[in-house]
Amino acid sequence: MKFLTVSFTRPLIWCVLTVLAAMAECCCHMGNSILLDPFDVYQMSQGLHVPAAALFNGQLQLTPVDGIVLPAIAMTSDKDQCSFLNKAGRCSIHMFRPGFCRLFPLGRVYDGTGFSYFLQTGQCKKERLAKVKVRQWINIPELKRYEQFVCDWHYFLKDLAKTSQGLSPELIKTLHSYILKVFYLTPYQDGSDFYDQFYMRLNDAKKLFL
Repeated sequence: MKFLTVSFTRPLIWCVLTVLAAMAECCCHMGNSILLDPFDVYQMSQGLHVPAAALFNGQLQLTPVDGIVLPAIAMTSDKDQCSFLNKAGRCSIHMFRPGFCRLFPLGRVYDGTGFSYFLQTGQCKKERLAKVKVRQWINIPELKRYEQFVCDWHYFLKDLAKTSQGLSPELIKTLHSYILKVFYLTPYQDGSDFYDQFYMRLNDAKKLFL
């Protein structure tokens, strides 16, 4: 499996201040583009000590992506900024922020079997920069397992989108409800490995829909 255009050991130029706490300048006018995978919502639910369903009471929204409805972070109606920014314009969930936010200004490009990272040069507007390795920047335990999860989820959604093209509106609605309930709203058991639980659900979903 191929992952990296940028190696784990090669230093990159990053924004030091963003590591400490994100400023609102980077978290505004994003529309519905901050998509969330099951691990994102699981982490946020654990970090905020609330059921995943409670996050959809204003902080998360549902948005269609290639024919599949997925959760995304909602922007506030008054300032059009991330709903998790506090009054000081700082990220209130920085320790368990979504993968989309962890990556910035990195991105992922998928090649059909895996993915590679790329650097979006000039995107970070901070002036105080320092060299940080990719592994340190993403800062997720068991990074290889996480990357495998990201890859498998991406290609599952791609296959699901193809399958849904031939379904009736009623079946598509059922599919969307299933994905939301099984992968996002049904709690993952404390004390059990997230990835093990996720792959059990993924295998069941593949048997049903693919």
